[in-house]
Amino acid sequence: MTSTPPASRLSRLCCALIPLLLLSYGVLRLIDGMDGHHGPGPAWNAGHLCFLAAFLLLGALVRELRALVPASTARMRTAAGAATTAGLFGAACFVWVILGDLFPALSDTAPLPAPLELAGPLAFQLGLLTLLIMLVTTRPRQLPVWSPALVFAFFLLITVNLDLLPLAALILMAALTPLTRPRTLHAAR
Repeated sequence: MTSTPPASRLSRLCCALIPLLLLSYGVLRLIDGMDGHHGPGPAWNAGHLCFLAAFLLLGALVRELRALVPASTARMRTAAGAATTAGLFGAACFVWVILGDLFPALSDTAPLPAPLELAGPLAFQLGLLTLLIMLVTTRPRQLPVWSPALVFAFFLLITVNLDLLPLAALILMAALTPLTRPRTLHAAR
């Protein structure tokens, strides 16, 4: 038996905080929208700060997941590297937009280019899901098969309607919970 690395303290922290930050953003977004529109104000600003922190941590989580995926073959290394690059690129696009929302002057002078408005979120979703699926297929005891399925459900819900973000955040919390537990795993030789 050989020991495989457990989720790091950073990845466990990310998996615990990201859903809470997204839940906070979703609730604050609903509060902000009670007057019929979303716009600058205390709830909107606080929500966007939570959203920004969540995406910075999601970028860190993508890097942490890459470290958990075994790079046993050149094909695995290439796929994991591509998924990591896509995930980080997509997270950076989200951060760019969020910073533009928080600082309108930034958005006016350097808006996210239109092609990246679609490519960024899609790259983030594909990168994160690919890393999770790779982790499930190579280390099923570390991450159950339902985890990436719940992350996919999270993405579907927020695509349908951003008002569903609080529910989606709870689903994401369930999806990432297996990665919050420190454990030493053993793989067959």
